[in-house]
Amino acid sequence: MPKRSKSSERWLQRQRKDYFVRKAQDGGQVSRAHYKLAQIDERFHILSARKRVLELGAAPGGWTQYLESKLTRGFLIAVDPLPITRGSRCRVIEGYAGEAEVNAQIHELVADQQLDLVLSDMAPNISGVRAVDQARAMDLADIALQACEDWLGEGGDLAIKAFQGEGLDNWVADLRKRFERVNMMKPKASRPESREVFVVARGFITADDGNHGERVKPSSAD
Repeated sequence: MPKRSKSSERWLQRQRKDYFVRKAQDGGQVSRAHYKLAQIDERFHILSARKRVLELGAAPGGWTQYLESKLTRGFLIAVDPLPITRGSRCRVIEGYAGEAEVNAQIHELVADQQLDLVLSDMAPNISGVRAVDQARAMDLADIALQACEDWLGEGGDLAIKAFQGEGLDNWVADLRKRFERVNMMKPKASRPESREVFVVARGFITADDGNHGERVKPSSAD
């Protein structure tokens, strides 16, 4: 068996010590991400039984599992190129959010309805070059916002994982022009050293605008 690198060993040690990793394992959750969404929902009450939800970057299914427990009368569309742990009520689209084929499938499933909530737990594949990784993360944020432009109904909500760094403040400022209320939070389930934050926007104001940047392929969620 190949010897683990020092970075791999540090990651494994961190996983073993992480409270929310252990809690997810003990509680039968797919991943610690389950608790991030639960804490966002506890604060902002973005979910209810009848909500129509699009989840971008759904693999491995930490958020999906939580969503299915809440959306007993609504529907859920989950998008990711990687396998998603989910139940029978979730409609899965295999592919990268923002690609034309994926958009066509979402459009077909949404049909003549509009969404109540767009969620994104997408993150870029990390290159190690902070400026490059941040730019890719902002491109993914644009993809989530474009999904709102395409399918979110008037008064709908958006919750998205973002990363502190260049471009985020301006992006949030622009978001305030499209939503009535915009907040940022870092759930307790996020690792303290992580740059991730979650932007929660409420009360979508529909308009036919938005010109978004080049789309990039996201990695699966933590």
